[in-house]
Amino acid sequence: MSLPVLVAIVVVGISLCVVAVHLTGGSRLATLEGAEDAVRHFHQDFPDEAIRTVRLTADRRTAFMELDGGRTGIVQTFGDRFLTRIITPQEVASALHAGPGVVSIRFRDFTWSGGRFAFAEDQDAGAVLQGLQLARRDRVEA
Repeated sequence: MSLPVLVAIVVVGISLCVVAVHLTGGSRLATLEGAEDAVRHFHQDFPDEAIRTVRLTADRRTAFMELDGGRTGIVQTFGDRFLTRIITPQEVASALHAGPGVVSIRFRDFTWSGGRFAFAEDQDAGAVLQGLQLARRDRVEA
């Protein structure tokens, strides 16, 4: 088989794989439709947890939930899937108020380092920090 034919076969094969993934929803980005949707996803993994409040980020890709015992439940989208976790204050490496309505959080877990989360209201950002028991705006840890 000649090299140009082999290259053409490889290019067509890769293109068909990319199209198949796209058509089956592999490139779709999930969002949370609202607080009820976040609670539904959270309860799929943690059905016995009582949720006090739900705070959605402005892009509707992450929800923070106040739980009993000073814990925080998190639902975050990854592609077209959802990650759910329960975080305790001991699992937070650092958290700070990074601007109006913005929280920057780093977790000690190497599988998910955290990120910057923007809320529509600055009160929601403050409440998330307080829920993580790191409400001091000047707190920064290495």
